[in-house]
Amino acid sequence: MNLIARPSDLSGQITAPPSKSHMQRLIAAALLARGESWIRNPSDAQDCMAAVEVAAGLGADIEIGSTALRMLGGLSPRTDALHIGESGLGMRLFAPIAALSGNPLTMVASGTLQSRPMGIMASALKDLGADAQLDSGTPPLQLQGPLAGGHLKLDGSMSSQFLTGLLMALPCAAEDSVIEVDQLKSRPYVDMTMEVMNAAGIALQHEDYQRFTIPGGQQYAPLDETVAGDWSAGAFLLVIAALCGEPFLEVDGLGNTPTQADQAVTGALLLSGAKLMRTESGIRVDRGRRKGFAFDATHCPDLFPPLAAYAAFCKGPTVLTGLHRLSHKESDRGTALQEEFAKAGIHIALDRDADTMTIKPGPIQPATLDARGDHRMVMAAAVLGLAGAPIEITGVEAVAKSYPDFFDALSEVGAQFGKA
Repeated sequence: MNLIARPSDLSGQITAPPSKSHMQRLIAAALLARGESWIRNPSDAQDCMAAVEVAAGLGADIEIGSTALRMLGGLSPRTDALHIGESGLGMRLFAPIAALSGNPLTMVASGTLQSRPMGIMASALKDLGADAQLDSGTPPLQLQGPLAGGHLKLDGSMSSQFLTGLLMALPCAAEDSVIEVDQLKSRPYVDMTMEVMNAAGIALQHEDYQRFTIPGGQQYAPLDETVAGDWSAGAFLLVIAALCGEPFLEVDGLGNTPTQADQAVTGALLLSGAKLMRTESGIRVDRGRRKGFAFDATHCPDLFPPLAAYAAFCKGPTVLTGLHRLSHKESDRGTALQEEFAKAGIHIALDRDADTMTIKPGPIQPATLDARGDHRMVMAAAVLGLAGAPIEITGVEAVAKSYPDFFDALSEVGAQFGKA
């Protein structure tokens, strides 16, 4: 489906959606707990619904309401095929958990996740006692447990998601485990994982995120937790507020706990000269002058799309560091941003050696941008349209992966969208 985003003045209050990263971790913890858990303020993003389906396939009894999700945990697989959709976190989180079972299981992917490399994960699971087989290094992933535990050396330079899966699964293994991690990226997401585990009564220790010691034979306790507002989606709302607020827009639901990597967006906006003020329930952002800035997004790569769109309207070039983190997303986001933004008159230079993306601002030209099946490209294109010139976006349905209500929520505060 195609939509046109048109220049708009926005005002009032908009609430960030629930965090899909937080919710998926809570689902995993509730699955591993014996007893009744409650997950409040649940997300209906596609990735979260896929996680719910996988948890049910692994043995959880789940009731979904409009304001809460009730789970009776217990790892007892009901099926031999677990469909995780296009969720990279879901694949890397639930594969180690599925490997705790002695049943032969297959993790099935769809969309671009079918072509993402998973060889490091399969090799690591084998080192910890489970059998894991891939076809040409990509999903589907065939598993035969049980995961025993032990000692593992892990490359953390591309993603922290598999470490999250191991940290959540290994407390339930028979043996104690030690994971030595080299060049860990996205540390705040690991903090979120450990915060969820701590809420469920699980103990582990780490030495500067390089050596994790995980006692085996532990048992998760049931949870009653509320899913936090999503800073990854909230980053787009804050950027739109800074560009289109008339005279300001308040973004609610963005708290400081649990830890989320994309909270760093506030630092980037302040570097640009944006005016942000904490309110009782959120963040007020005033429209104002903006200047180019330099920002290291290595540990928060999901900020590249919103910040690249924001930088298109800043005075002077903006340099974002951490380009190598964008290759294995729903699209190759570095190339996607460069090629699609060029259609709207925005020049983006990619320096693979320096690991940087440089965005040069300019007047936005009306254009048709292809979302390339990537939810964050949908939202980035919408920023260009709302703050610049009419932008037709093809494939807007991809936004349902993380923020199904994106267009409706913005429409309620004045955003103008129309069918192509």
